[in-house]
Amino acid sequence: MANEHDFAAISPARLPAVVAAAPKAELHVHIEGTLEPEMAFAIGTRNGVALPYPDPEAMRRAYAFSDLQSFLDIYYAAAAVLLHEQDFFELAWAYLQRAKADNVVRAEIFFDPQTHTARGVPFEAVVAGLSRAVERARTELGVSGALIMCFLRHLSEREAFETLEQATPYRGHFIGVGLDSGERGNPPEKFRNVFAKCRSLGLHAVAHAGEEGPPASITGALDALGAERVDHGVRCLEDPAVVNRLVRQRIPLTVCPFSNVRLRVCERLEQHPLPALLAAGLRASVHSDDPAYFGGSVGDNFRGLLGALPLTAADAYRLVRNSLESSFLEPSAIAHHVERLDEVFAAG
Repeated sequence: MANEHDFAAISPARLPAVVAAAPKAELHVHIEGTLEPEMAFAIGTRNGVALPYPDPEAMRRAYAFSDLQSFLDIYYAAAAVLLHEQDFFELAWAYLQRAKADNVVRAEIFFDPQTHTARGVPFEAVVAGLSRAVERARTELGVSGALIMCFLRHLSEREAFETLEQATPYRGHFIGVGLDSGERGNPPEKFRNVFAKCRSLGLHAVAHAGEEGPPASITGALDALGAERVDHGVRCLEDPAVVNRLVRQRIPLTVCPFSNVRLRVCERLEQHPLPALLAAGLRASVHSDDPAYFGGSVGDNFRGLLGALPLTAADAYRLVRNSLESSFLEPSAIAHHVERLDEVFAAG
């Protein structure tokens, strides 16, 4: 495998193209958050669901978020157009095609069944549509995809258990569970029992923590939920003990820079803590979160970061490699992609 010091010859002007060509994994993307306004209107028209905006551009202009909840209000309103298996297939297929263009070789995709079943959409319609797109991406695009079912943390653990029961017949369609939605007032400990059940079923566990919530939320995700990855986690820097634990246990952080700026976790991309995360030895990687709402894909996030932050070629290599090594792929598949990554960076 490559020595990161070998990349000093890659110029800052050349680095964005090298990163664009590199194989990468997207581990923090919500499929409902990939719903572009144009697709939302097209599906809404087909399904007879009216959106609270006159046209796609008016909807896009409404994306002036003050915090996570202000985003979620629009996010859930747009998701109301999704009713049928074909809708979910089209949504995921559009995302996976864009991911392929960014040289994403592995996509571990969050989906929120409770957002849909609460509106009477059958669980089967959601998972069947998404799974069909994942399988098509594997055969036609060469993109390895997997689904991670998220529980909405503003709902109760009882409702999470009900969702898990609905999901049980479709266990083969998803590899893990996550925890998302509003972090404030909804600590990880609230879902301790349902995550224990999921882990007993052999499911991977990940959780959003340390975005709006304090470092204690990260500790809760690790201790109460058994989280193998922390989604976001940027506020860990406020507590050196939490940073030390994350480094010692090699817990990945799936960081979403554009999201952090749009939701006011940090004010400007130039102020993003990513360099500090890397300097601390944390396993940070870059992802898009909700690209339709936050300004772009994982490739766009990388391009933005490279223009705004003093990241070296070794930093960029580490971020991409972290994404691959933090995935739930088989070790042999990870090694294959890292070998290709080394080749891309060595060629400069």
